[in-house]
Amino acid sequence: MTSRTGPAAPDSPRSPASRGSQSSRASGGSSASPPSRGSWAARAVARLGGGVVRVFLVLVALFWLMPTAGLLLSSLRSPSDISGSGWWTVFTAPAQLTADNYAAILRNDTITDSLLSTVLITVPATLLVVVIGSLAGYAFAWMEFPGRDWWFLAVVGLLVVPVQVALVPVSKLFGEIGVFETTLGVVLFHTAFGLPFAIFLLRNFFAEIPRELLEAARLDGAGEIRLFARVVLPLGGPAIASLGIFQFLWVWNDMLVALIFADSDSPPITVALQQQVRQFGNNIDVLAPGAFVSMVVPLAVFFAFQRQFVSGVMAGAVK
Repeated sequence: MTSRTGPAAPDSPRSPASRGSQSSRASGGSSASPPSRGSWAARAVARLGGGVVRVFLVLVALFWLMPTAGLLLSSLRSPSDISGSGWWTVFTAPAQLTADNYAAILRNDTITDSLLSTVLITVPATLLVVVIGSLAGYAFAWMEFPGRDWWFLAVVGLLVVPVQVALVPVSKLFGEIGVFETTLGVVLFHTAFGLPFAIFLLRNFFAEIPRELLEAARLDGAGEIRLFARVVLPLGGPAIASLGIFQFLWVWNDMLVALIFADSDSPPITVALQQQVRQFGNNIDVLAPGAFVSMVVPLAVFFAFQRQFVSGVMAGAVK
């Protein structure tokens, strides 16, 4: 008796070829291609990039810190050693190091008075800019008053006014009101030129505070002053710290404004060091420790507020 089914057709599900074609169709009809290995440069960067970049950054950091290290070592050497050899010789002859130069500048009335004058100028100029800038920034961000946007545009426009343009008219104004060559005059000048940037920075930061948070505080009975002190200031801490560091460094390291408006009998440290060069020539035994002391103070302020500074700089970068 002859079977009616006959041999299995190629397309029959029972056929091995058919099962192979079905599996081929299920897998997309093509074999998997090997992953791309990329170019030679990409593979080299992937293998060596981390180590090479780290070594490069370390070398750049060492090169960048070399003048500071040289200044520190020079400030710890005697005048005869400074004039006889370079500062790098301390690595082979560490007996050269001495603290006599620092003891000498601490006994130098010109240097100590200039450091005190610098503190008396820098601290009030920084505090005034931070306080006034915070209040004005909050007002521009969350308070409604006539011409608010136009006033803010005027503040932004003041950012492009260079300091040199105002030296002559402000000198005349300070002479008429009797604050020329006084500490108050220098503080007022630094405060006036620091406020535009302070208002611009803090207004943009305060504007990012959620409106719902402020409205909830107002519903709880908080007035504008309490709202500013209890809600806005704590949230604006990173931006305020960044502003304070910027203002402190600018005022502390300034010489142009201090050279014109400060009292010639008690100038800031930058002017005092410049006068030491003019009077005594190449007296590195006084200039090196004085310059290093003037550099240590702003560095200490920066590292004390480093975390807040980084948070303020990165604020708004990531949503």
